[in-house]
Amino acid sequence: MRVAYRVLFASTFAFVVCFAVWMMFGVLGIPIRQELGLNATEFGLLTATPVLSGAALRLPLGIWTDRYGGRLVMTVLLLACALPVWLVGYAHALWQFLAIGLALGAVGASFAVGTPYVARFFPASRRGFAMGVFGAGTSGAALNLFVTPALASHWGWRAVPPIYAVALLVTTGLFWLLSAPDPVVGKGGKAPGLAAQLRVLRDPRVWKYCQYYSLTFGGFTALSLWMPQYFIGEYGVAIGVAAALAASFSLPAGALRALGGALS
Repeated sequence: MRVAYRVLFASTFAFVVCFAVWMMFGVLGIPIRQELGLNATEFGLLTATPVLSGAALRLPLGIWTDRYGGRLVMTVLLLACALPVWLVGYAHALWQFLAIGLALGAVGASFAVGTPYVARFFPASRRGFAMGVFGAGTSGAALNLFVTPALASHWGWRAVPPIYAVALLVTTGLFWLLSAPDPVVGKGGKAPGLAAQLRVLRDPRVWKYCQYYSLTFGGFTALSLWMPQYFIGEYGVAIGVAAALAASFSLPAGALRALGGALS
């Protein structure tokens, strides 16, 4: 089980970093909005674009995880997303932020990679606990709310994306060193084809739980992104105070996943 817990730690750490990057525009979007003079709709597009691509890419990345293994897919994902994150600091128009946001949004699909990867290392009796701990990586939303305002206040908002990009690169190396080869992929014969993998979509239970997930996790994501701007607009507080207030929601919401998983 030592390898299993090492994989759990590495995957959860990577997911925390990925989620912080995915939620970046929740705080970073505020000075960007001021700089570009964005209205509420444009600000909503800015914050929603990474979420859109992250959600859309979960299916193909989940399929690739089944085929190539979570260790390889997560490593490539972390490495590939460092470039668009870095480029955020050099964007000057809304369309550039939206295009880059679509690319960096792929980090949000890391959940679909890490979940099956981690689960394969644990017996059924411990799988709920493992999934809960990994799912607590959504606390990366709170990490972003603490880190981004501090960095932006010292060096300006354009310094934040390069720092996050370096964090992704460092995380890539740590994840590869601490993780282990997928125990299932490459064993037991040929991997199922695409048609066989998509057959699960015929099960109405899949769609039912998708709707549940869209309300629960979708609501968590939306509030984590929108709360800082809301507190600033409604109460006139500083960005650091607004982010701290938002973190009072996202931090316990993410951390309680571990408890929920253990109870399951």
